[in-house]
Amino acid sequence: MIQIKNLTKSFTSVSKKGFKKETRTVNAVNEISFECKPGRIFSLLGPNGAGKTTTLRMIAGIINPTTGTAIVDNIDISRGNDEVKKRIGFLTGSTGLYERLNPDETLDFFGKLYRIPPTQLSERKEYLFEKLGINDFRKKRLGQMSTGMKQKVSIARTLIHDPEVLIFDEPTSGLDVITADSIIDLIRESKQNNKTVIFSSHIMSEVDLLCDDLAIINKGSIIYNDTFQNFKNEMKADNLTQEFINRVKEA
Repeated sequence: MIQIKNLTKSFTSVSKKGFKKETRTVNAVNEISFECKPGRIFSLLGPNGAGKTTTLRMIAGIINPTTGTAIVDNIDISRGNDEVKKRIGFLTGSTGLYERLNPDETLDFFGKLYRIPPTQLSERKEYLFEKLGINDFRKKRLGQMSTGMKQKVSIARTLIHDPEVLIFDEPTSGLDVITADSIIDLIRESKQNNKTVIFSSHIMSEVDLLCDDLAIINKGSIIYNDTFQNFKNEMKADNLTQEFINRVKEA
């Protein structure tokens, strides 16, 4: 379960004009509230710069909110940041990996960080390698891999500790159809296993395939928050992409 209430993130910048300093504060995320439930897939949509990634990073405990509350798996992130990180799997299109390691070594490294018992780690690793088709390149250094191969290793790293809460930030961006499909399949499987799943995507066909609940964020504020079925029932445009564009423009 993820419960977000009045969450705000402000950034302050200082600029010089002559001999004077000017301080400017911008709310990248402005008092947003929503809830993500286990066994349902929650999609957070918005144009570039709307506050999606900032929101997901706050939920993951990577950056701290300025005000408001985020409770993840019954833990307030402001009080139990390290504990929250143990219960979350966070995947982004720009996830960094150690290029000198191979997939085997990468999963072993992160498995040990999560203190997974050796037998359990081995079983989990073999399952993910088979599911994602990593076995063919499990001994190849990450620095020699394609973008799609690296993203498969990234999602295996994200899921290695079998987290209860999964956050996917543009997980299929720039990937080929086959690799994207394997990631979508694992997102579906996470839902079936009653995980709490939140993801952002610019690809409306993925939203249509996966989404149960939907929030749209624009300029740091939530402009829509309801079930995806209700969103489709209320549509005035001919397709999801145009409806999304219209909602943002109207806001």
